[in-house]
Amino acid sequence: MGSLKEETKTTGWAARDPSGVLSPYTYTLRNTGAEDVLIKVVCCGVCHTDLHQIKNDLGMSNYPMVPGHEVVGEVVEVGPEVTNFKVGDCVGVGCLVGCCNNCRPCNAEVEQYCNKKIWSYNDVYTDGKPTQGGFAGSMVVHQKFVVKIPEGMSPEQVAPLLCAGVTVYSPLNHFGLKGSGLKGGILGLGGVGHMGVLIAKAMGHHVTVISSSDKKKEEALDVLGADDYLISSDVARMQELADSFDYIIDTVPVHHPLEPSLSLLKLDGKLIIMGVINVPLQFVSPLLMLGRKTITGTFIGSMKETQEMLEFCKEKGVRSTIEVVKMDYVNTAMERLAKNDVRYRFVVDVAGSNLENE
Repeated sequence: MGSLKEETKTTGWAARDPSGVLSPYTYTLRNTGAEDVLIKVVCCGVCHTDLHQIKNDLGMSNYPMVPGHEVVGEVVEVGPEVTNFKVGDCVGVGCLVGCCNNCRPCNAEVEQYCNKKIWSYNDVYTDGKPTQGGFAGSMVVHQKFVVKIPEGMSPEQVAPLLCAGVTVYSPLNHFGLKGSGLKGGILGLGGVGHMGVLIAKAMGHHVTVISSSDKKKEEALDVLGADDYLISSDVARMQELADSFDYIIDTVPVHHPLEPSLSLLKLDGKLIIMGVINVPLQFVSPLLMLGRKTITGTFIGSMKETQEMLEFCKEKGVRSTIEVVKMDYVNTAMERLAKNDVRYRFVVDVAGSNLENE
């Protein structure tokens, strides 16, 4: 174990400008504080948010930027006040690395809603230095924002759970939709949508994938195990299934009408918005009022929910569908992700990559 005073350098792959092209970048990690954990990164999932951030799609990117917020690694050093982890533990880090610890959300253990939350990358830590993500050899993270990976789970399989997995687990947990026998719909079958199918099925739900075309029908039914597949333009089937769903998880990240989904919900049904869309969505109010329906949304999940979700996925044998790549392929992976050419999540084998020379 190294001295807690030593400066540790690491190499990550960073974007330097809105072209989003990633290349090797060596930087100094902050010193391991009293409650910090130094993690050697094993692998890191690739999320659509990473693509938005490196290309400055949201207009808030700071460069150089090392992306990656679905991080699995091994603890190599702990601060003297760390109580939850020891050297050698397999751990995960998600979207956040800090919060204020004083506001209502923090006191309620839903720190993802803290207005002063600190993102894993493209943010500024409490020491005034930029945060950098998991496309790198190492990270230093406060123990509050680290989760323990259950024994026997493969690091590559776990990575997508730390963002996509908890994003769908959290609303089902919070809104009391975990009980078996419920009927749920998953609108859109990308990275988050495929996790929605897997987790809802593991909870014992009847799951229907809702899509605008039939191109993913075989995948949804035969590979992911969905119970039904509904094409939203099929008027007869839409009418047949009206007023029958307990909830619909809407993962579509582009503008789309809400009325078709609202018509499918039964009394007190919930339309849970998961896709990040920068233009207003619209709906006709009677569809909401006449069934006492709810349009709602949640954001990733708490650290507590993340740990619960991992234990749940271990118990139920939930396995994400991934494509593992080395870091020298990551720019191609980003190009493919932009075209939705991935089933369903890229995971970078960080430990198996030559970060400095690729």
